[in-house]
Amino acid sequence: MGTPDFAVPALKSLISAGHDICAVVTRPDRPKGRGMKLAPPPVKELASERSIPVFQPKSIKGNELAGVLEKYRPELIAVVAYGKILPEYILDFPSHGCINLHASLLPRYRGAAPIQHAVINGEKITGVSTMYMAEGLDTGDVILQLECPISDEDTSESMFIKLSGLGAGLLVDTVRAIESGSVTAVPQNDSLATYAPMIKKEDCRINWNRNANQVCNLIRGCYSMPCAFTFIGNKRVKVMRATPGAAHSDFPGKILKIDSDGMEVAAGGGITVIIKEMQVEGSKRMTPVEYTRGHDIPSGIILDDGQKEDL
Repeated sequence: MGTPDFAVPALKSLISAGHDICAVVTRPDRPKGRGMKLAPPPVKELASERSIPVFQPKSIKGNELAGVLEKYRPELIAVVAYGKILPEYILDFPSHGCINLHASLLPRYRGAAPIQHAVINGEKITGVSTMYMAEGLDTGDVILQLECPISDEDTSESMFIKLSGLGAGLLVDTVRAIESGSVTAVPQNDSLATYAPMIKKEDCRINWNRNANQVCNLIRGCYSMPCAFTFIGNKRVKVMRATPGAAHSDFPGKILKIDSDGMEVAAGGGITVIIKEMQVEGSKRMTPVEYTRGHDIPSGIILDDGQKEDL
């Protein structure tokens, strides 16, 4: 059971390891692109290429998958970024249970967006965990874990790629351990739990009162969807890449200069942020100096974070 690109390497690895993938359950096709044509989830595309039966229920709450379970009699259900909490009738069906691959070192960052929150919070280490699924949100006993460093250059996108590959191997190791009967699952310490809810667009609004590291971490963590943003006047500006700059004593949000290095903006804490790549509403993605060749952005203007009461 899985849906997005993150789950594709896991399915590939289970197939390559020789397991009998009797069926795949994924989310329904969704409109995509400018034409808003229905597009299949990435997991469905792979399953269809490998001639694996695919099921896409709109809901799984009311026994909608009971017939599928009875037909295929799965011994184990592996869940990777499916996007729905499994009800009891599914959790209780397979003889070897339901296992989940989660992109954090549980019990930290339970929830829908563990990768983004780890980057936004400036973590240096994250990882992947496999666990037996329970009725709570990522609360089951942990089977295996692997750590993965987060560099200062990593974005949520680069960490998705790293962790999806790392997790695919961990999932295969987990299934192998279940086969051999060598699993020793460890209950999570709920007192150490932290949560990573889904990132909303408003969560990506840059608050220039925050220090340079916090601003840059937000930009890295929101890359590339939904993307961190600020405003120049009434125009929304998406910010894709930025780095901490130099010391300053100016008002947070003030543009200090724009040159080949980028747009230098005063942030809280006395260190600037240098915007390297951005996309102003109505324009394509480009460097700040490229944008200024056709648009006037005078130094001294204040970037608006939409939270004037904080300024």
